[in-house]
Amino acid sequence: MHTPPIRLDAATTGLLFLLALVWGGSFFLAEIALRALPPFTLVLLRTSLALPVLLVALRLHNLRMARGWAIWRTYAVMGVLNNAIPFSLIFWGQTQISSGLAAILNGTTALFGVVVAALVFVDERFTAHKLGGAVLGLLGVAVIIGPDALRGVGSASLGQVAILGAALSYALASAWARRHLGDQPPLMNAFGMLSTSTVIMLPIVLLTEGVPQGPLPGSVWAAVLALAVVSTALAYQLYFAILPRAGSANLMLVTLLIPPCAIALGALFLGEQLTPEAWIGFAIIAAGLLITDGRVLRR
Repeated sequence: MHTPPIRLDAATTGLLFLLALVWGGSFFLAEIALRALPPFTLVLLRTSLALPVLLVALRLHNLRMARGWAIWRTYAVMGVLNNAIPFSLIFWGQTQISSGLAAILNGTTALFGVVVAALVFVDERFTAHKLGGAVLGLLGVAVIIGPDALRGVGSASLGQVAILGAALSYALASAWARRHLGDQPPLMNAFGMLSTSTVIMLPIVLLTEGVPQGPLPGSVWAAVLALAVVSTALAYQLYFAILPRAGSANLMLVTLLIPPCAIALGALFLGEQLTPEAWIGFAIIAAGLLITDGRVLRR
């Protein structure tokens, strides 16, 4: 399959900032929803409630439904790597750590993305500054987790590891999408991916968490709907539109912009406070991402 050349012009950069704002809010919204919903159920609601919005968008754009087992198998892989696994890990992780800290650790997606892209794509080869940036990013993660993790594995440590697992899964999904879905309409990619992830999550929820009991508070429903419509349906249209233009590694740089949004929302509305180690670790990770990108060094 032909892989289009990558570029990062002003328009694409603007879309990256918009995607960061939309996804930054998802950590805040999830924190609210998790007060009344278990993690797997929230994943299912996030993916399934986004589908009607995307279906309407497909009709408005006169796009036909994708046909053939090959393309739907590709969507199923994306549904696992980009939705089912990372959403589940992040939502469970947020039951153990704050939304701001989860967003910071999610920022390692860009570091994983650079490594994965370098192994897969010729035009995103591994270089010395990418290696240095990755090492620096890992140092930032070590600062955040701290030496206490060496004394014993607690729920907070496992929560942090879960977010790192989600970041790796996102990076794998980005490379998979660029290789296999670059020629498909962004709307169809988003719909196909979320459809398959919904089918995957439904039996998992029924077997592990069951049907939610009792009415949910209005604030929880508002958070769930915003998470599905804005942070999922809209976000993945942006995601698949940016991917062929910017490349998988550049797209993952959006995770550098997400933590400030999530931290600000968590502090303002949820009263969350981060430790000095978390701020220092975030600064080190951010420096690693900038070095990995390389443009700052060249300038």
